[in-house]
Amino acid sequence: MEVVTGAMGSLLPKLGQLLMDEYNLLKRVKKDVRFLSMELESMHAALIKVGAMPRDQLDTQVKLWADEVRELSYNMEDVVDKFLVRVEGIQQPNDNTGKFKELKNKMVRLFKKGKNHHRIADAVKEIKEQLQEVAARRDRNKVVVPNPTEPIAIDPCLRALYAEATELVGIYGKRDQELMSLLSMEGDDASNKRLKKVSIVGFGGLGKTTLARAVYDKIKGDFDCRAFVPVGQTPDMKKVLRDILIDLGNSHSDLAILDANQLIKKIHEFLENKRYLVIIDDIWDEKLWEGINFAFSNKNNLGSRLITTTRIVSVSNSCCSSADDSVYHMKPLCTDDSRRLFYKRVFADESGCPNEFEQVSKDILKKCGGVPLAIITIASALASGQEVKPKSEWDILLQSLGCGLTKDNSLVEMRRILSFSYYNLPPHLKTCLLYLCIYPEDSEIYRDRLIWKWVAEGFVHHGDQGTSLFLVGLNYFNQLINRSMIQPIYDELGQVHACRVHDMVLDLIRNLSHEAKFVNVLDGTGNSISSQSNVRRLSLQNKKEDHQAKPLTNIMSMSRVRSITIFPPAVSTMPSLSMFEVLRVLDLSNCYLGKSSSLQLNLKGVGHLIHLRYLGLADTGIRELSAEIGNLQFLEVLDLGRNYELDELPSTLFNLRRLIYLNVFSSKVVPTPGVLQNLKSIEVLRGILVSLNIIAQELGNLAKLRELQIRFKDGSLDLYECFVKSLCNLDHIESLSIRYNSEETSSELMDLLGERWVPPVHLRIFVSRMPSQLSALRGWIKRDPSHLSNLSQLILDSVKEVQQEDVDIIGGLMSLRGLYIKSAHQTQRLLVIRADGFRCMVWFDLNCGSAAQIKFEPGALPRAERVCFSLGVRVAKEDGNCGFDLGLQGNLLSLWRLLYIHMYCGGARVGEAKEAEAAVRHVLEAHPNHPRIYIWTIPGIAEDFVFKLNRINLRVYYQFHDE
Repeated sequence: MEVVTGAMGSLLPKLGQLLMDEYNLLKRVKKDVRFLSMELESMHAALIKVGAMPRDQLDTQVKLWADEVRELSYNMEDVVDKFLVRVEGIQQPNDNTGKFKELKNKMVRLFKKGKNHHRIADAVKEIKEQLQEVAARRDRNKVVVPNPTEPIAIDPCLRALYAEATELVGIYGKRDQELMSLLSMEGDDASNKRLKKVSIVGFGGLGKTTLARAVYDKIKGDFDCRAFVPVGQTPDMKKVLRDILIDLGNSHSDLAILDANQLIKKIHEFLENKRYLVIIDDIWDEKLWEGINFAFSNKNNLGSRLITTTRIVSVSNSCCSSADDSVYHMKPLCTDDSRRLFYKRVFADESGCPNEFEQVSKDILKKCGGVPLAIITIASALASGQEVKPKSEWDILLQSLGCGLTKDNSLVEMRRILSFSYYNLPPHLKTCLLYLCIYPEDSEIYRDRLIWKWVAEGFVHHGDQGTSLFLVGLNYFNQLINRSMIQPIYDELGQVHACRVHDMVLDLIRNLSHEAKFVNVLDGTGNSISSQSNVRRLSLQNKKEDHQAKPLTNIMSMSRVRSITIFPPAVSTMPSLSMFEVLRVLDLSNCYLGKSSSLQLNLKGVGHLIHLRYLGLADTGIRELSAEIGNLQFLEVLDLGRNYELDELPSTLFNLRRLIYLNVFSSKVVPTPGVLQNLKSIEVLRGILVSLNIIAQELGNLAKLRELQIRFKDGSLDLYECFVKSLCNLDHIESLSIRYNSEETSSELMDLLGERWVPPVHLRIFVSRMPSQLSALRGWIKRDPSHLSNLSQLILDSVKEVQQEDVDIIGGLMSLRGLYIKSAHQTQRLLVIRADGFRCMVWFDLNCGSAAQIKFEPGALPRAERVCFSLGVRVAKEDGNCGFDLGLQGNLLSLWRLLYIHMYCGGARVGEAKEAEAAVRHVLEAHPNHPRIYIWTIPGIAEDFVFKLNRINLRVYYQFHDE
């Protein structure tokens, strides 16, 4: 589906489907359907040409014609979908028994089928007449569709581009030095001990946030607590204050019910004796700042720092009202830095510009005015990899950029620059990008949820036969990052798990979406849809929590809505589900719908939404789900994640044969025997409790599974054997997570996996919270190392023993980025992390209790950003390591996030424990990257208890899986 072409992309295949013999249409109707297909196919081709042109360059008659055809395609698809849903619903298997019931039901089905055929015949006739009227109007008015220039191909650009931009904006340059000077980080005089505020001011796209983030990452280790909180144009004071508290580390559950004054008091109390670093990003309103400032008026004289960013000079002056405060005026990049950033993106070498492109490059960079956002987006539009695009295309781009960026016209010209990059996208990427305007400003948009919504909306089309639509959508997502239209957000392992839309890009796509009537955003600022009858997608996002908007009640507007996404607290405006006739996407994630909710949304009406493809109910607090869920025969995605009071699901859920994604994570869901195998299309299955052999056997029929998260309860050898046999049939598994509910279980499952299962070569994630021995992993690697060549995360929570051989073998997995191993049992006394292993490791966590000491060779873990390990004080002393030399001096040079040491002191004297902690801390505090350092001194208590406490460290891993 494409923005300008409406539903054409998905409608045309459905018209072809109607012509199939199984639907048995009348000859007259088939003839009309063929006419519609041919006419719409021709119009589709014309609309693609229209979509490639900037809307302001189109003739008014062309725009009117395109709008008419687009709306007609939506209406036509609604008609076809209603027919297909009714007919295919009639064809579902019937469980009634008895000859009389069978005869009765057959007669009812035939009657309904005939009635439906008459409906489709009448509807097709009406659509045909409307289409002929539109075509005649086009011919009368001589509408000529333009023939645009072919779009420029884009080559990939990943994290290095943003790292380069960050470096130029400030992390190593003079901007960094200037800002650090204003912050007065050096010295012990009284003026440096006072709270100091610095405000970074400059127009959009200059890199204010990038500079603030770079400085934040550089100095955050010098503070007791820290927070980085975005604000935006229309913030809510209470939400900003809550976000500050949560980021600082105070996440008590009572924050949601406190008013602004109480939250300010909480911040005061929390920061009373702490040295803090807080960054408030993108402030637009002086009054808002006055409220935030009250929270930081305490004078604890511990050298705290407060940084703000804003586009407005008067706001920056308001943020820096005392003599100790400073305003930093952000300047554009100099000519050399601009050229360096541009050339490195386009030619992959800052000195590799051919002579013929030098002048046009200078002219383009002059138009960009030293603004990093403009340089990156234009460079991404021209990036050509190994084959340089013709100079003529560069000239076309230059002519489209207008008069260039200055302070006076920055908004208009930046939008023009971004518009060029937008119109350079292929049609399907334009649609996917515009869809992002459903999200509020500064949102962290989780990648997987976004892609599944694209799939449900029909934006993602099959590539190769049999290719997962999610994987095609993932390709779309990566292309938008490569083209610099969205900004990647990296997880703890350095992998992209979410994205953010720059506020200037968001401004552009909101305007484009409004013109194309693609999405209606209701944010409580006075906009309305009451007069519109063609609303297709709704985003409800009241920005003021105190704003009590009334529920939407316009039935005509709701009847054509295909998608509705609701963000708290706008759930109070949620219309009744009975108003929707063709709804495909319903996303209520994070909107509280539990019994104590004042809304008490009735989800029983969900069975009426027979066109639904996506139902997002994660983090809603629901306790039960209606059996009517089984009516949603077209449902593809059901997300019920993190609803901890949802203990069971209706058995009708497992009759949804089109389901691709099912997340019941944290539920105790036991499927009814014989129904799990119905999920023939399922690719992601999370949270199923396996307690019966038949359930384990049925998993083997789910041939398309790519991700499986299951729990075992009171497992037996027979149950484990059934599961391993099924797992051997799942050739597409990329992520496997196995857990157990009972406290007592054996290592039999891992033993069976080691003996009978060969991991597929595309396995990326393996998680086991079952007792295990590393012999299984050792066997896989020795048998054929290539089968784990793509393994990036390995989590083993209850390992019986760890030997040096195991560490060396695991260290040889060249794609491994995250390791989490816990062992409370017999382990080799000294484990050495060698320099030639773990070359890609980002997050390293090895906890072997009090039985071992872990040492690092020089050059070990060259890319690790977060390191956790254990130290047995008694073992170290007994083995002669009295100075507690762990190899940390001058080592782990990439470490900047966290260093966490579990120091086990059982069997050691109090003095020895203190000596060990002091020796280790002395080495760590001299680390040049200033990581956060935690040393948890554990006395001689039961280690099983300690290991249960330590499982909190897994939360970040599981959070990534759950998103």
